[in-house]
Amino acid sequence: MTTRKKSPIVIPEGLTEVLLHACCAPCSSAIVEWMLQNGVRPVVFYFNPNIFPQKEYEIRKQESMRHAESLGLRWIDGDYDHAQWLQAVKGLEREPERGLRCETCFTYRLTATALQARQIGMRYFTTTLASSRWKSIEQIERAGKRAEEAVGGVTYWAQNWRKGGLSDRRNVLLKEYGFYNQQYCGCEFSMRPTASSHCPLLQDTTNPTEE
Repeated sequence: MTTRKKSPIVIPEGLTEVLLHACCAPCSSAIVEWMLQNGVRPVVFYFNPNIFPQKEYEIRKQESMRHAESLGLRWIDGDYDHAQWLQAVKGLEREPERGLRCETCFTYRLTATALQARQIGMRYFTTTLASSRWKSIEQIERAGKRAEEAVGGVTYWAQNWRKGGLSDRRNVLLKEYGFYNQQYCGCEFSMRPTASSHCPLLQDTTNPTEE
């Protein structure tokens, strides 16, 4: 008799739909595919005012929209106000990657996601940020819980989206869709030379990164 391996991805009881904060199309692809295969229908929320410059933001936005439309999913465009995001992380500009600036950024974006979820009547929200091996899962989970508590009436689905073979599947789908694959995390501070010591991907820009 064989024992079925327990899935590392756990769907909260009663969850059939979720507002998915999408950082980019490559990171969304495997997560969205898994959700649809497992009875969860996502609404994609693209809210990433951290991305700099705006030209880069628009490229990533269009790819996210293209991905959602190809699957017939609802896609919501969040506001791009980079100046306001800069105010949110003011004083943290010299923080290293995975430092306080990143956690503040996650909280900012996920609070907006929680507000959007409540506005459209969805109980749960989650984020593709938790799929990147270059991000701190602990920081993302704290940010999600902080957003949940600040907004009220919504629940953060804390899930490590690197598991269950999704990282490998991401790379397959990236090629199948021909997605644009960014070379840095997103904000201007992740582009600076000193960031390379904290973000290995920035040491070799010939290797595509995850948002």
